Formats: sequence, structure tokens, C-alpha cells
Amino acid sequence: MVGVSDGQSSAQAPATARTRVGRPLLSLALASMMDEVDAHSGAVYLLAADEPVLEMAVMAGMPRAFAAPWERVGLSAPIPVAQAVRERRLVWVGGEEDMASRYPRIAVVLPYPFALAALPVATASTAYGAIFVTWPGSHPPELSDRERDHLTAACDRLAVRLERAIAQNNPLHPEPDLLAGSPLAGPAGTLGTIEAARMVARLPYGLCSLDLHGRVSFANAAAAELMGVPVSRLLGAQLWASVPWLNDPVYEDRYRAALLSQDTTSFVALRPPGEWLSFRLYPSTTGLSVRISRARAVAEMNRRGPQPGDAPSRLVTISQVLSLAGALTEAVGVQDVVQLVADEIAPAVGGQALVILGSRTGRLHVLGHRGYPDARVVERFDGLPLAEQTPGTQVLKTGVPAFFESRQQLERLYPTRYAAPDDFAAWAYLPLIASGRPVGTCVLAYADPHPFPADERAVLTSLGGLIAQALERAQLYDAKHQLAHGLQEALLPHSLPPLPGIEAAARYLPATQGMDIGGDFYDLVPTQGVAAAVIGDVQGHNVTAAGLMGQIRTAVRAYTTVGQAPQDVMRSTNRLLLDLGSDLFASCLYLRLDPARGRAVMARAGHPPPLLRRPDGRVRVLDLAGGPLLGIDDSATYPTTEVELAPGSVLVLYTDGLIEAPGVDLEDALADLGQRLAEAGERPLDELADHLVRNSVATQERLDDVALLLLRARTEE
Repeated sequence: MVGVSDGQSSAQAPATARTRVGRPLLSLALASMMDEVDAHSGAVYLLAADEPVLEMAVMAGMPRAFAAPWERVGLSAPIPVAQAVRERRLVWVGGEEDMASRYPRIAVVLPYPFALAALPVATASTAYGAIFVTWPGSHPPELSDRERDHLTAACDRLAVRLERAIAQNNPLHPEPDLLAGSPLAGPAGTLGTIEAARMVARLPYGLCSLDLHGRVSFANAAAAELMGVPVSRLLGAQLWASVPWLNDPVYEDRYRAALLSQDTTSFVALRPPGEWLSFRLYPSTTGLSVRISRARAVAEMNRRGPQPGDAPSRLVTISQVLSLAGALTEAVGVQDVVQLVADEIAPAVGGQALVILGSRTGRLHVLGHRGYPDARVVERFDGLPLAEQTPGTQVLKTGVPAFFESRQQLERLYPTRYAAPDDFAAWAYLPLIASGRPVGTCVLAYADPHPFPADERAVLTSLGGLIAQALERAQLYDAKHQLAHGLQEALLPHSLPPLPGIEAAARYLPATQGMDIGGDFYDLVPTQGVAAAVIGDVQGHNVTAAGLMGQIRTAVRAYTTVGQAPQDVMRSTNRLLLDLGSDLFASCLYLRLDPARGRAVMARAGHPPPLLRRPDGRVRVLDLAGGPLLGIDDSATYPTTEVELAPGSVLVLYTDGLIEAPGVDLEDALADLGQRLAEAGERPLDELADHLVRNSVATQERLDDVALLLLRARTEE
């Protein structure tokens, strides 16, 4: 079905009965367009009728599996066909490096040398879809005027035809894909198929013919003998599916590379137990011819064993790239990204060291590095103005990758570069571009001179796009973490004030899920002759909860300072919370301490009960009278309870994060806390606080914040 869009308001094709157009309009238009510009593959997309989505209607020249991830794409997707429709213009991608830099998602899946043009299929007022066509990697980096004119005119003609089809109430169906005919068909006057087969059978090496789907349509006896599979099992099956030891993504990757680039490619494979075979793939627009022979050079090398200077293969396949992409999604902070690149990516591409660079206030900043024996070599670039002419600053500013195969090449292009006695001999500077802007540069260093062939440059640049996405997320996380940490520090007391007759210690642990910030709080407020202590918990682990916590803590201090009684402090704080109009509630426990009389008066608002350890070591849970959570009922009252606080007694005030854990009964957790308090209550308060927090089951994963306030009554000397 054809959907249409005018860019501002959306017009849609009538949702009436679907009737077929008399001829395959899309297929004919695509085939004609490809023929005019000598493209070797392409596809037509149509806008869906009821959503901003492009749907592939027909593909030509390649199996649809090559473009499977993009059969349905949203108009906002960062790929060429969607961009062509959004911007109503031709989008040109001149090669693999250009693709990797601008569209890393495509380059990750198809890291091969090919050029691509995408155009909108649209009239002056209505967009109907888009077309893309591709050329082999040998195509010039720029689109010629002739090609541009042919493509534009063909899309305009197709748009007019689609407009007529819509007007005639003839929405289009997807059409069968256009693939080449029999690979054995040939021009008149050449050898007949029987004689050609006889000739091929006499050759001493193996020959196979594959169609565009990779299925074997012909194989001679030598090919069957070399691979150890009968011809009958080869015919009609994909080569890597019918030969078990070829069932590896590396070999399928070479087939894809040959078809997309239309360049001859090759690989060697080990036929068990110890025979190496060489496969050379000769592509055309109708399929591939494969020549199979014994790889004598590899066999000789295998017999002589590894020699000094032999380097491991540095081929990064699709499966490796996807694996690395998955690993990067696990990175949380910037240092996690640096470590993952060092552990997973640098070794895979043969690099021995790396640096991740970013920018701030017009200067270069080193975000992290690995593999440099002397860190000062890297850190001298920290703070370098972006105006300096160095490869790191240039790549970060321009977003264009730079590859230096040797130190001489680097120094020739950057003669004023700061001396870097790092003993490395080759470098890849990869721009890290996320959301259309450079967020940094990844520098990979190699111990020996290193050539960077085109396919490796494309893979490296694609990896740069993946690293950039992870780095952007990590920088955002680190910024939020720093904000949360600073806000939490500002809202909680930096130190506990000294109180006459009272020794105090406190601990705060944020939840391990969220922003490392929450609504748990505690405070000590000295007053004349007596002192007040408070602990509370506002719902949530976010900035809103923390802000409300700060307001409650300030209010409790103010009400205490003006001399309100404990029950009045709680009532006033409850009314304040209601007046603020917050949807959050808070629990709270407030104590008025009088160590001279050995007494404490407590008021409770839905908070977990405190524990009291007496001087003789016995522990009891103080079952205090109390009222509802703060912020629920403006008429709530909060009765008080007076508790004896003899010298040597320890009061344990805490929030529920200390005792609540999935699968743990609250009464059991409270009993366990009391047992630990009884056993370790004689310790100094700081040691006791660490002991109680460290040995709590609930604090291992911390689904909630934890606040702990310990108070010990002592005799004044």
C-alpha cells in the first residue's frame, strides 16, 4: 500500500480494496534507473499509509537479506533513504569511509567498499517514498552530473506515476525482487553448456558457480574432491551450509564483500585435519565464480611453524563488530568505556595502546588512556587548545578520521606536532561522533608500521561511531553522578556537631540503582541544655526526593531552634509538607535528648522503630507510639514516648534500607540487627557503624538508600 506525506500535514492513500497495477511499475522503474547509471543494486521504499515508516517494496541486484535490518525504517532513522525523504534531496555516500563516518549503523553491518545514492520519490507537494542504488567500490568518490541528472529525472517520473496510481485508486503491492537469471546463460556464439562443462571438468582445480544468494548452481568434480562433499550435496545449497568446516561467519562475510564491492576477494580455510584450501571469489552482477585450490604457501608456513615477526590476523568480522557493540552497551561511566575499548577493541584490531580525547571550554582533555608505559607522554596533551595543529585536535574538530602508517608520515603531515617519544610507529585517529556532533577522538597506537587498507579503515571508523555512542552515554551518566553526589553532600551535614553527654556517628549509603541520590536524611541539632536528633526517609531516589529532604531537614532545624516540643515539631513539619503540594510522603523519627537527666523523648511518623542497647548489653526494640507518614493527613497528631537513656546506652536510628531486602522477613532482619548490636555494642561508634552496615544483607545490593545514626550516652567528666 502506498502512503503519502506532504511534510507538514500528512495525506494518506485511501484504505480501499487493493488492486494490482497492470505491470510491475516499481520493478521496471528501478531496473531502468540502475541500467542508466550502471548501478549494480538498489531498492524502492514506499511510505506506509498510517505511520511515518518507509517499507521496502522491491530490491534488485542483491539478496534482500543484505538489507534485512532496513526493510522497515522510520523517517527519523539515521540512514540515507530516511534522510533523503526528510530533507527532500539526494544523499550521496562516496565510499566505505564516508559511510562509516556518517552512518556507522550501516557500516557496522556492511563494512565493504561500495558507493550509494538515496533520493526521495516525491512531487512538489507529496512524498511517496525513496530509492537507493549502489555501485562497486571502484566508483569515483563523487557522483557525476550525468548520473545525478538521470537519477533525479527517474525519481521524478516514478513520483508522477505513483501520483496517478493513487488518483486511480490503485495502491501498489510489494513486487518480487529482481535478481539475475541463470549464470550459465551467455551471449550467442560462445561455447554451449555441455562443452563448457566438459572443459571445466578437465581443469585441475575446483570451480563453483554461486548465485546471488550464495547457492551452488554448478561445481566440478575437482571442487567436490577438494572439499570432500559430493556434487549432489553442493548443488542448490549455500556453500557454507553444505560444507561443515566452512560454516563460519568469516567466510560468508567474504561472499558479501565480493557482491557488494564487486571486487575479487579471497580467503583460506582449514579443511580438517590439516589441509589448507584457497578460495578466490570473482563477482559479477549475476553471481560469483569460485576457484578452489590447495593453499601451498599456507601449508608451507604451517609446516615451518611460527617465525619471529609473524603477527596474528587482524581481520575484524561482522560477528566480532557486533560482539564489540554489545560489550560497549555494558559501559556505564567514561572509565568503563576506556577499559572496554582497551580490553575488547584495541586487541581485536591489533593496537597496543589507546587514548580517548574529549574537549571542554575550547581545550583538549584526556578522558583516559591505556598501554603507555609513561603516562606523562599522554597527559602533556591535556589542556591543549583546540586551535593547535595536532592530529588529535584536527580529528576532533573536523570529524574526519586520520590514519598514519608510520612515524615519518605523521611527522611529515604535522611537523610542529609535540614530540611524543612513545615508541609507537603507527596511529589511527578515529572521530567519535554522536548525535551528529564530535564528542571526542579515539587514538589507537601500533608498535610497528601498520598499513590501513580500505576495509580496515571502514571497520575502524564504524567502531568509532559505536564508541562515540557509548562515550556520550557515559559522559551523561558521569555528569548526573557528579550532580547527585554534590547535591547529596550539600543536603546532608558535613559533620556532626559535638553534643554535651552524647557521642554520635552516622553513615549514608545511596541505592545502587538510580542516580546515587535519595531522600534519606539525618541531623543533630544542639540547643541550650538539650539536643535534638532526627532521621527520616522521603520516597524516591531522585533529585525531587533529595530536594524535598533538604526542605524537611531545614524545617526540623527551624522548629527545634524556636523551642517547639517534639510532637509540635512533627505536626509543623507535616503541615509544611502538605502546603508544599508534593506527591511524596516521608517517614521521620524525632528525638529530644536530655543526657543530664538520662532521658530521651521521641516522636515517630511511620518510621522503623529504633533499637536501644543498654549498658548491660541487652537490646530492645523501642515500640513507640506514633502517627502516620508526613504529608498525608493535615490533622494528624504525633504522640511522644519518653525512654530512659542511662550512661553507656546506645540508640540505633536507621532507615528501612538497612533491614529491607527481597526475600528477607523484616522481623528476622530486625532480630539480626539487634544481635549484631548486642555483640559489638562496646566498640567505638565509628567501628560499630561500619560493622552494622557492612554485615547487613540489605546493604549488599541496596535497592534503597541507607541512613544510620548512632547515639551513645556518656558521663560527663
